[in-house]
Amino acid sequence: MSFWDITLELLSGFGFTLALFILTLIFAIPLGLAISFARMSTIKPVQSVTKVFIWVIRGIPLMLLIFMIYYLPGLLGSQMFNVFDHLDRYFTGVSGSLELLRYGSFLAVLIAFVINYSCYFAEIFRGGIESIPQGQYEAGQVLGLTKSQIFTKVVLKQVIKRILPPMTNEIITLVKDTALANAIAVPEIILCAKDLASIKAIVWPLFYTAVFYLIFVGLLTIILGKAEKKLSYFKA
Repeated sequence: MSFWDITLELLSGFGFTLALFILTLIFAIPLGLAISFARMSTIKPVQSVTKVFIWVIRGIPLMLLIFMIYYLPGLLGSQMFNVFDHLDRYFTGVSGSLELLRYGSFLAVLIAFVINYSCYFAEIFRGGIESIPQGQYEAGQVLGLTKSQIFTKVVLKQVIKRILPPMTNEIITLVKDTALANAIAVPEIILCAKDLASIKAIVWPLFYTAVFYLIFVGLLTIILGKAEKKLSYFKA
């Protein structure tokens, strides 16, 4: 295979990597915000259950969580992920991101990533929200603003500014963690490189994948860095 053929092969795998990355952010960020509100709830049972849930998820290695979500349903007699794996005939000729619907393993990995990262995001959100001085809430009440108006118009932008650096770290970690998906045969870029190494007896494509990650992480760093500068008028 030529260098170009191998690049195209790896790009097809990187499509799965990007899909996992984007979908995880789409679902994990709002879920993390909801979990953070539950974590800060004045209702003690809700607060306690959420705290234990976050502790458990953050304490379990992500790869183990992937295995648990993918294999436990089968051990309990459910075929929920196998159903997706047998839908190939309905997606014949389908290309692009929709093709990932064929893979029950992709769905299992996505669920694991969303649960895992929503808990990390929740703690970041909680730290950002609780860092806002109570006086700003009181000032908003004096001005006649409702609680929702105070949060959206006064607090939210300051929270975004404060949580952006730790969120950037988590997002970059997420990019690299997508490689764990190959543990259950999701055809992302690392698995594509491993297949090339075993079938074509060439190792260099495995190291070549680092270029894709470096370029993507570099672009994310630039974009998030610019976003942080735009919010620099908020003083800590």
